[in-house]
Amino acid sequence: MGNWTQAPHSDFILVGLLSNNGGLLTILSILISITFIVALTGNSTMMFLIHIDPQLHTPMYFLLSHLSLMDAMYICTTVPKMMVDQLTGQKTISFWGCMAQIFLYLTLLGAECFLLSLMAYDRYVAIGHPLRYPVLMSQRRCVQMAVGSWLLGATDGFLVTPIAMSFPYCGSRVIESFFCEVPALLKLSCVDTSFYETVMHVCCILMLLVPLALIVFSYGRIAAVVLGMRSAGARKKALATCSSHLIVVSLFYGAGIFNYMLPSSYHSPGQDRVVSIFYTILTPALNPVIYGLRNKQVAGALWKILERCTSIQRT
Repeated sequence: MGNWTQAPHSDFILVGLLSNNGGLLTILSILISITFIVALTGNSTMMFLIHIDPQLHTPMYFLLSHLSLMDAMYICTTVPKMMVDQLTGQKTISFWGCMAQIFLYLTLLGAECFLLSLMAYDRYVAIGHPLRYPVLMSQRRCVQMAVGSWLLGATDGFLVTPIAMSFPYCGSRVIESFFCEVPALLKLSCVDTSFYETVMHVCCILMLLVPLALIVFSYGRIAAVVLGMRSAGARKKALATCSSHLIVVSLFYGAGIFNYMLPSSYHSPGQDRVVSIFYTILTPALNPVIYGLRNKQVAGALWKILERCTSIQRT
């Protein structure tokens, strides 16, 4: 405990993507930089199109704009710091910087879990109760859903972060990850954290399973409605409306379940880093691509903006 009493708020050291500085690390850093630019550009474009196009002023796109905002903030929480570390070779992060990163990461992760479940409920209401949709998904209700997602995510951050940072870290300061992640951080504590890790594991399972249960329920009801449709065109339209959201949910929850629901004995730190790269970097970049390329209304709004810019340049 002597080292801890001397420097309770000392800097931590992040391992980064790879433990070496070879050519593979350079290639991976370039790919992640490109992915980061794609994620920011895609999510910013999505928010811009939803804001300026009146045809996209619907509950589904309102929730989608918040998903894009979460994804943009999500990737900015980890990637800029990681890229600066790779360029400068300084892989340290301060105690308070680590705390801020954990809080933002948990808040955005939890908020996106709940928002994805509410987006599934929106699709169920649109397909199962089309006549009551304007009432059930009113503007006030959509605002309440978005605010509720942010508040529930922030609650997760406020509960977990202070406790995780209150443990004494008096041994190694090397975090086996490319950002401050609670499971990797707790391994450095010089006290027994098993009880807290168990509680946190249960909370993470609830944070994943409760929204996932709502998603499964919503799509179960959607499936029942679609199977009862007589028109093949109506079934095709309903499936096309839900397919983008199902792809995003599968990517996000698949990685989250692997990292937080499976016991740590089933995956190594190296595997954790790979999965963390997937849902902290790739998923925010893929979401706007999936929703944009597979959605005719979003693609149409983008083409209208491009045509308008082209006509202005000609004049």
